[in-house]
Amino acid sequence: MWPCWPPPFDHSEHNPGYIQGYVPGVRENGGQYTHAAIWAAMAFAQLGDAAQAWRVFDWINPVRHSDSPAAVARYQVEPYVMAADVYGVAPHQGRGGWTWYTGSAGWMVRLILESLLGWRLEAGTLSLAPCPRPGWDGFSLTLAHGASTYALQVHCRASSAASQLRCDGVLLPGLSVVLVDDGRPHDLSLDWSVPAVPLAGA
Repeated sequence: MWPCWPPPFDHSEHNPGYIQGYVPGVRENGGQYTHAAIWAAMAFAQLGDAAQAWRVFDWINPVRHSDSPAAVARYQVEPYVMAADVYGVAPHQGRGGWTWYTGSAGWMVRLILESLLGWRLEAGTLSLAPCPRPGWDGFSLTLAHGASTYALQVHCRASSAASQLRCDGVLLPGLSVVLVDDGRPHDLSLDWSVPAVPLAGA
């Protein structure tokens, strides 16, 4: 089902600025502005709301816009790149716009790797805090670090116990590891306790 975007500013009492210069349903003016949609998914992941984070990801995933002949005819742009915007008003509802020339592709990579799969690398230290899709029992990733490789296995569990990270079988004190370039393969194992999403109003 197509998500419900904010209505366009074509009959607004006040001028919201340059947004109103776009045709109703295009970009920020009542359509999907992909940068903002990605940031929303990141925010849900940061809040621990995995279901909503992955729901937004599914909405904006270009492959999902072209998974049938009818969807291809509606979307009308490449299914293998991010579109900067998706139109939200008939007769062009669901049509993509401004592919290739958009920074939202880089944000999508960060959403997937950092916010959803929880893989953040800063100054040679890898920190892990995944937001796995509901129903997943785990996933795996491999990172090349110089001549070394780090193979990560994530095991998801519904538990109140603390999450635990092991490197080459050794339990680490936290959920991060300093990477070394020693030309050897390394195994990372994360037992991830899926946090409960707080009830609204709690």
